[in-house]
Amino acid sequence: MAKPGHNANPQDRACSCRTFFVTTKTHRGQALLQAERNAMLFVEVLRRCVTRRDFVLHDFVVMPNHVHLLLTVDETSSVERAMQLVKGGFSYRLRKEHGYPGEVWQRGFSEVRIYDNTSFEKHRDYIAYNPVHAGLVASPDMFPFTLTSLTRKKQGLKPALHTPERHG
Repeated sequence: MAKPGHNANPQDRACSCRTFFVTTKTHRGQALLQAERNAMLFVEVLRRCVTRRDFVLHDFVVMPNHVHLLLTVDETSSVERAMQLVKGGFSYRLRKEHGYPGEVWQRGFSEVRIYDNTSFEKHRDYIAYNPVHAGLVASPDMFPFTLTSLTRKKQGLKPALHTPERHG
């Protein structure tokens, strides 16, 4: 499988405090993250990265065969390093803790540099509505593997019962 190309300008990937919308896919599109156990393990890896301050995580969605992240890296790191920590951390733990024998991720990832609030909100909406567009749920609040849903659950809140208007 061909390694996806990077969309951001190489000079932009090296300057201080950069925000990116990142997508990475599972090996051969397998629905490896469909199992709640695996999706929550991926979330645990993200939490660990955030706790160690490897990057700032603004939003994410864990889909059955891919992941979208909205993250910021500082001048001491890079988007490549952040993804190495995320993908490598998950692969390592999946093999060690659950005995998974196969390939986990496709090579590489794709990223888009976020330059302003409009782009940031557009990509945040994309993350929120990805499970809806994929036909997995009727409303973004119903999908369990997003930053918003997990935050609401941690706070003891129930998902909203209404379907928000689609942002366009």
